[in-house]
Amino acid sequence: MAGVPEVCGRFYARRKARRPAPAVQQSTVRPMNAARERRRRIRSLNDEFRTGGPPSGGKGRWLLTRGVLALGEEHVGIALSLMRDFSSFDEANDPHGEHDFGVIQVAGERLYWKIDYYNNSLDGGSEDPADEATTHRVLTLMLASEY
Repeated sequence: MAGVPEVCGRFYARRKARRPAPAVQQSTVRPMNAARERRRRIRSLNDEFRTGGPPSGGKGRWLLTRGVLALGEEHVGIALSLMRDFSSFDEANDPHGEHDFGVIQVAGERLYWKIDYYNNSLDGGSEDPADEATTHRVLTLMLASEY
C-alpha cells in the first residue's frame, strides 16, 4: 500500500480480510428502505385520491359532513378546491408522511380533511393501505367543530 508503512499495511490487510461485513447493518437497511417505499406508495395513492376526486371505480369515496354542506354550494366548491390543492404538509400535520390529513379555512370556518383506509367490505381497517387492490379509501371533509 502506497504511503502506509509495511508493518501497518500487512496488519491492516490481515485485519480487513478476517473481518466479515456486519450482517446486522444490512438487515436494518432493507426494512428501512421497505418502510420508506411503503410510505411513499401510500402518500402517492393518497395524493392521487385527494387531488383527482372520488374514483368512479368504487375503490373509494368522499364524504362531506352536514356542517360542510350547510356552508352552501359556493363555499363547498371553495373547500374542495382548497383540499385538492393542499400542499402544506409538515411534521405537525403529517407525522407519518402519508398525506392523509389537512386543515383549511373557508368562510371563517376551520375544516379538516382526513383519509381513512378500510378493507374492501368496509367492515374493518385495511391490512395494507399501500395495496390498492385491498384498500378502500374514504376521505372525510368536516368542520373542526364536528371532529
